[in-house]
Parts: sequence; structure tokens; C-alpha cells
Amino acid sequence: MKRYGILVVDDSAFMRRAISQILEGDPRFHVVGIARNGVDAVEKVQRLRPDLVTMDVEMPEMNGIQALEQIMKISPVPVVMLSSHTGEGARETLQSLELGAVDFFLKDNLLKNPKDSHQISEFLQRLRAIVNGKLPSTAPTKSPQAQVKKVKRINPRQFELLFIGCSTGGPSALQKILPYFPEDFPIPIVVAQHMPPKFTKPLADRFDTLCQLKVREAQHEEVLSAGSIYIAPSGYQTRLKNREDGSILFTIDDQTDDQVLYKPCIDITLASIAPIFKHRLLTVILTGMGSDGMQGCGLVKKYNGAVLVEAEESCVVYGMPKSVYEAGYADGQFELTQMFQQIRALI
Repeated sequence: MKRYGILVVDDSAFMRRAISQILEGDPRFHVVGIARNGVDAVEKVQRLRPDLVTMDVEMPEMNGIQALEQIMKISPVPVVMLSSHTGEGARETLQSLELGAVDFFLKDNLLKNPKDSHQISEFLQRLRAIVNGKLPSTAPTKSPQAQVKKVKRINPRQFELLFIGCSTGGPSALQKILPYFPEDFPIPIVVAQHMPPKFTKPLADRFDTLCQLKVREAQHEEVLSAGSIYIAPSGYQTRLKNREDGSILFTIDDQTDDQVLYKPCIDITLASIAPIFKHRLLTVILTGMGSDGMQGCGLVKKYNGAVLVEAEESCVVYGMPKSVYEAGYADGQFELTQMFQQIRALI
């Protein structure tokens, strides 16, 4: 069994010990070093060559964001940010994802109950997926090429909704797609990105400054309309429903079913969308760990909708797209650089 070396970066001795103990509990990981601030982290990444770095955000001398930026320029390596629940922590975390961090995890989830095996298991599972994956591209996004490939098995039709689901690596992937939709894009876009509570509002605000379409976090009983990108709120489940006057509303609720791992859950959202839009629904599944979206895409195909998935070559974690593709629900599989062209070729 291959063992992966991890550098633990945190200005708190308690956090360094706690994270190191969690990591050493997995036989696939070993802690190759610790760093007390960003300056220390940059030097040790170059000297120790770890397979992965866990990075605190707030540190003296050089914070985690500054250290990440230096590391990605000098010696790129997968970096997982450890963040807080606060609004400021969410904004900093999103900034780190733009700079090349692969994923983030909430400190509260690791420390609130150290014996919470579910949270620790999820943390280690995500790290295992990341060390077997790849770094997200931080290169400036170029305008998509005009040339497109034909998508097989998709009959011509008028699509009325674009749904995008993603998880690990998703914010970076979305930034390669969402800003290119023009102001006159004719249909609404709904995005479900796995995130902890309080993180999707800053994500929507950030994309609103980058996109030509209006971007906002979806609200309960808000009417779905063209010209907008809706981000499903984290901590809740997002569904759509028909109203008697023909309009379509969002319903946002806090589902407490222990069997549902994600809030938002892509399967739950698609289960509500597919029967409404049927063959007029285009679904895109991007990078992410696990299989959320696979069952939902099965329903999309049952109602004759279309499904595109991101190819392994560009995924940070080829989990969700792989599950859809191997289930036979994908009408096309494309690298991220091609995905926008494929969508525009159909809409």
C-alpha cells in the first residue's frame, strides 16, 4: 500500500496535534512535517515535497492564503484549507479555491466532537480522493473555441433548464463555465455545489461579479426565471415545483434524513426537476467525490432529458461523473475546456 506524506500547517499546537492524530489513524497517510505559519509552510513544501498539505487560513507572518499563492507558483501540491464557519472564513475559503486549493474542511467538524467517526471518516475519504486526483487549473480562463464536437444520442429539442451539479473542485470548474454565458442566454441555470452552511451565499456573490448573468442564492418560493443563475443554498435541500399559473417555484427546506449525506443533494434536486422539464432538461455533472447525481441522472434519462459529464482528464476527483458515466446515463463526456462549447452547441 502506498503511503502519502502530508504537511500539517497551523499556528495552533493543539490543532497540529489533533490533525496529525487523525491523519496517522489512516495507514495510507503519514505526517512528514508541521509548519507554524505560511513562511514555514512555503519552505517545508519545497524541502519535504509532501503529497498533500492541510493549511490553516489565519496565521501570523504569512497567512494561509498568501502561503497558498506562493506554493502554487513555486512548488504546486494539493492543498486542503481548514476553515471556520464565519462569513469571513467563507470568503477567504472561496478565495483560496480560486488560487488553486483543491478542497476545504471545517475545523468545527473535526473538533466539535473528536469521536465523531463520520466526520473524521469523511475528512480522510476526501483526502484519499484528492491524493489520487489532480490539481485544479489556476491558469487564466481563455474564451472557449468556436469549434464544437457533436454530442451523440441527443435529439434536437428546445431545452428550458440547465442544471449543473458538482462537489470537490467545483468552484474552480464553475469559474471555467459560468462567466461565459451571455446576458441573453434564454433559459435559467440552477447550480448545486456541495458546501457547508453559510458558504453558498458568498459563492453566489462572488460569481455575480464575474458573470454576465445575474447570480444569486436561491430563495424559498422564488419564481424561476431566465437571465439568472441560481445557487442552491448549503445546509438545505432545493426542489422545484409547478404552480397553478404555470410558473415554477423553488422550495427550500431543511431535510434531516440521516440517509442524506449532502445538503444540497443533487439527487434530491434532480428528482424534483426531471418530472417538470422532462426532455427539455439539460444536466451537467462536474468534478466531485462520491456518486451524488447518479440516481438523479437516471431520472433525467427516464424522462428523456440529456446528460453531460466531465471527463476524468480534467476532474480534480473523478467520482460523481464516473458514477453517472458507468451507469450509462451520460450522453457525452468532455474535458472541462470543452464543456461550455458542448452546452452552447445544444442551447
